[in-house]
Amino acid sequence: MSDEILVGYDGSPDASTALAWALDEAGRTGQPVRLAYVFEWLTVAGWVGPSVTPGAWPDETARRQVEELVHKAASDAAAAHPGLTVHGEVFDGPPALVLQERSAEAALLVLGSRGHGGFTGLLTGSTAVSVSAHAHCPVVVVRGDAPTATGKRIVVGVDGSELSLVALGFAVERAEQRGVPLHVVRTWAAAQWRTQGFDPDEADATERTTLAEELARWRESFPNVPVTTQVGPGNPASALVEASREAQLVVVGSRGRGGLRGTLLGSVSQQVLQHAHCPVAVVRER
Repeated sequence: MSDEILVGYDGSPDASTALAWALDEAGRTGQPVRLAYVFEWLTVAGWVGPSVTPGAWPDETARRQVEELVHKAASDAAAAHPGLTVHGEVFDGPPALVLQERSAEAALLVLGSRGHGGFTGLLTGSTAVSVSAHAHCPVVVVRGDAPTATGKRIVVGVDGSELSLVALGFAVERAEQRGVPLHVVRTWAAAQWRTQGFDPDEADATERTTLAEELARWRESFPNVPVTTQVGPGNPASALVEASREAQLVVVGSRGRGGLRGTLLGSVSQQVLQHAHCPVAVVRER
């Protein structure tokens, strides 16, 4: 593992937006940035890999063009951000698989919501969803037109699960770095509480008390970060998507307490990835 920010880059507008977000993040942290262009060699029969015989498909001219593209993008980024270290590299293989593997050596992986394989109007692409489910480090999927929204809060979903508490730590650290408030969202299912014999007021009070206990250590460690909370019955994904309208980043754990063990990406995380109005960070333990 390194402190490097890895950016999935294919020259598409969404990838350029992701790169801008990563450079903005690196400008605060001083982390090096690496652009990763994954060059997939395909034939009618499927994946053939780099062992294809010379002179056969793919065209080496296309490979050189890809290398020139990514190296120019890295060079331009470094020139525009003279205090940062920026590299570009071309890898061979299926994009999702290669990015997942490379994430084991990165501190953060940043992706656009769609690449060249996507179509305007579609939701988050399959590569972004797959990588978010399998990566070895936190993944930021950059949604929306702007990579950053200065001054807007950071939103995090906390349901008491282990991974949501990891997400909380990630979120509060980013809030301090950016000098913005943190907004913590926690929802509960009224039907579940009724089966346990609790009335809504008692359920709400219990959830608020539990959340306050979970926040206590972070309030103490980051006293300069203003924290607001939103607690109530409802659908967690819907609440987070709505909160994302006024956020610069939404942070979720890869799987919450409603997820099944062995499930890599929970339904809430997937829905937020698909519908949020700002970049989404999916966080898991290594």
